[in-house]
Amino acid sequence: MGIETGHWKVEGMHCASCVASVEKALKATEGVRDAKVNLATETATVKYESEAVGLEELQEAVDKVGYDLRPEVEPSHGEAVEAEKSEDEASVRQARYRMAWAWGVTIPIILWMVPEMMFGVTLLGDLGYELGMVVLSAIVLFFPGRDTLKSAWKSGWHLTPNMDVLIAMGTLASLATGVVSLLSQWGLAPAFHSFAGIAGMIMAFHLTGRYVETKAKGRASQAIKKLLTLSAKEAVVERDGEEQRVPVKALQKGDIMVVRPGEKIPTDGVVVKGESSVDESIATGESMPVEKVSGNEVIGATINKQGVLRVEATKLGRETFLSQVIRMVEEAQGSKIPIQGFADRVTSIFVPIVLLTSLATALLWISFPAFFGGIAAWASGFLPWVNPEMGSIALALFAAIAVLVIACPCALGLATPTALMVGSGMGAENGILIRNGAAIQTMKSVTTIVLDKTGTITKGRPEVTDVIAAKELSREKVLQLAASVEDASEHPIGRAIVESARAQSISLRESLQFKMETGQGVEATVEGRHVRLGTPKFVRDVINHPEEESWVNATLADLESQSKTSMVVAVDNRLAGIIAVADSVKEDSQRAITTLRSLGIDPVMITGDNERTAGAIAARVGIERVIARVLPDQKATEVRRLQEREEVVAMAGDGINDAPALTQADVGIAIGTGTDIAIESGDIVLVKGDLSAVVKAVKLSRATFTKIKQNLFWAFFYNLVMVPLAILGMMHPVLAEAAMAFSSVNVVTNSRRLQKTNL
Repeated sequence: MGIETGHWKVEGMHCASCVASVEKALKATEGVRDAKVNLATETATVKYESEAVGLEELQEAVDKVGYDLRPEVEPSHGEAVEAEKSEDEASVRQARYRMAWAWGVTIPIILWMVPEMMFGVTLLGDLGYELGMVVLSAIVLFFPGRDTLKSAWKSGWHLTPNMDVLIAMGTLASLATGVVSLLSQWGLAPAFHSFAGIAGMIMAFHLTGRYVETKAKGRASQAIKKLLTLSAKEAVVERDGEEQRVPVKALQKGDIMVVRPGEKIPTDGVVVKGESSVDESIATGESMPVEKVSGNEVIGATINKQGVLRVEATKLGRETFLSQVIRMVEEAQGSKIPIQGFADRVTSIFVPIVLLTSLATALLWISFPAFFGGIAAWASGFLPWVNPEMGSIALALFAAIAVLVIACPCALGLATPTALMVGSGMGAENGILIRNGAAIQTMKSVTTIVLDKTGTITKGRPEVTDVIAAKELSREKVLQLAASVEDASEHPIGRAIVESARAQSISLRESLQFKMETGQGVEATVEGRHVRLGTPKFVRDVINHPEEESWVNATLADLESQSKTSMVVAVDNRLAGIIAVADSVKEDSQRAITTLRSLGIDPVMITGDNERTAGAIAARVGIERVIARVLPDQKATEVRRLQEREEVVAMAGDGINDAPALTQADVGIAIGTGTDIAIESGDIVLVKGDLSAVVKAVKLSRATFTKIKQNLFWAFFYNLVMVPLAILGMMHPVLAEAAMAFSSVNVVTNSRRLQKTNL
């Protein structure tokens, strides 16, 4: 039975209690293996058995708890991204409209209340004043605030109360006191203090908080949305000998795309003709353009800077780099980290507890009027809104309403996902793709990072480091003759020699009678001269000069001590020189390892090389702990041994032969190359292969987790401080609602400060 993962939009969620209800409903559906709901992105990520459950069953389950599940959209299509952007803008406009309408009616309420509160003057008399408060507040509640009331009704009806229930109960109770007070004017009810004007103000502040929160959430996700909207809309392709402009979605694999200077590369592909430099900053975060020639891979949406490139389209749709980035970011945003577990448990029972607390508050004030009245009398000395003369029932209702509207599950629900959203978007802009949110929490405790030598610390390919001429020929001539012979070879060392000659603008000559001895060397005739190069034994067979052999032995010993592989060159049966190659250390490796140490992480190098070679590389970059002669399938065992010593281990490797070790590590950091980022074994995937990217990943993970901790602290702290004050009658309901709105906005804006982190 196939297990699939789907991403859907969930409409109608406003707080963490909404998230808990939707998540619980999805998990209870037969065939669903797991479900994670994200308040910040308003999405649900569901793992399900495709043969046991479908979209209709999932929609029905979500509908039963009062919310709507929208069909999945293809996130990699530019149209879908633009549609989502338009929806976000429409949500902000709608929230702004409701807020403006609410304040348009609430401001007259405030202006009408001020003379009565300050001077005891009621414009239009007591009856007109009470009637005006009820009518104006009712307009605010039932028009701009009607969606809040509808949401409260739906969630209450389905027995999954959310934060809107608290707002609805607080505002309707306040409005009801105005109705009672109005009826008392006609002798139809006992005299009662009216809070009707407060109802409109509470709703106006609530809608203001909803607007600011909606706008802030949109800004928090701008980083990834900006990346998504960078994709090209059209492509120029060569078909039937002519250039045609077609939509990107009409491209086919194998199409030859013509990309002129200043244009975006429409989709991932391989350069088949032309030379240019390409701005890949959207993928790697690096501002320096990358040189591209025939055979090089290019990434869709990157920008061609100079020459005309002809690129063969190799990946389309979900296969492209951008689609993989989207998928990984979605996984990160949909994941939950351990620290969020406690917050989830609290929010799942938050609203019922607040309702009970509000009821208990009212009962306590009524049951012990002398005690609480004394508190009110004391507080009235420094809090102008506390009026102990209202009567015990009115004071009880005043405190109960404040409890309802001040309690805030929103801040708890937004604490983790907003930080993850900003962190993952910021990471995507810098070529750091966080696939597993839990890695962010684990990273703060990492004590050891295991670095694979080849491809992580070193470049992973041989390069010529030394060309040493013997006597008769110059080093340039030795390199020219050797490269001319190796031009017919596909061996990595041979290619390195050829690339070195071309890099120095040394022209190659035609070689004849090319022969190769596997594992030994090659020989050919160049310019009428017999050239042989390869292992010392292969070349010694044609050298009969003892003094030359002595020089070779001494030179080889010196080069071997530097972890270099040597090729001996002979021309016409006489020693010509030695060419040394090595897997060069990346330019930034030493600096990055020094930085890792400063972050309190001990670097360990792991390699299949012998101790001597490994030790030389380690010494060059400043690593003291080396694990050598390790086969690829033994790396995971070595990581486990470090973990058994109670070390928290991160592993950085290329994600291919290092996959088992990456999975075994507490945090797996997979280093991708170019468009090849579909690495399932890493918790964090780095687009750029430099070791400095590992440092950036560590810094980003720690900064993101710090923001999550700050958000959760302030969310819990706010409720722990504010709710008791409301119980004691010391919080005005309007101020309580303003404080509640501020707490949610504070969490979102604090998360956005992540964007200022210096990586």
